[in-house]
Amino acid sequence: MKTQYYTAASLDGFIATADDSLEWLFPLGDPEDTSYPGFIRDVGALAMGSATYEWLLRHVVGPEANPPQPWPYDQPAWVFSSRTLPIVPGADIRFVRGDVRPVHKEMVEAAGGRNVWIVGGGELAGQFYDHGLLDELIVQVGSVTLGAGKPLFPRAITDPPLRLTSVSAVGTTFAELRYEVQR
Repeated sequence: MKTQYYTAASLDGFIATADDSLEWLFPLGDPEDTSYPGFIRDVGALAMGSATYEWLLRHVVGPEANPPQPWPYDQPAWVFSSRTLPIVPGADIRFVRGDVRPVHKEMVEAAGGRNVWIVGGGELAGQFYDHGLLDELIVQVGSVTLGAGKPLFPRAITDPPLRLTSVSAVGTTFAELRYEVQR
């Protein structure tokens, strides 16, 4: 069982534009052609911040989506937010706030031996890192630059550095980098 931060980032290190747009990502390829299908099979629970959840509401499951689709995850999801957010009917979503440590414990129990995925954003993944709960970063680095936006991981990690465990090309637009968090 690992706690993993699996995400895509621009070449200059941003996961979204300053206004939380992911439109830069879609021309680069289909997630089904990446390691995502294998990755998600091993996930037993996931966590996301409110910006990620609200993006899913706007672009995937909500009435503004074109066309609206079902909630994309079968696994229980914890959404970290200090605000009250709309509920997705029929989805196993648990709204939480505060310290990630007790929530991580719940997530590990719910995952039943499978992995815990920190969907995003970078600040939330950083909070798991800060408390020694993050085991791995898997980053699909896209062949675009954004110039500014939401950083991949707004933390300084220097000693010990992350340990690169693999690099692979994903089509002609992504390089997948896998890093182990050393303690």
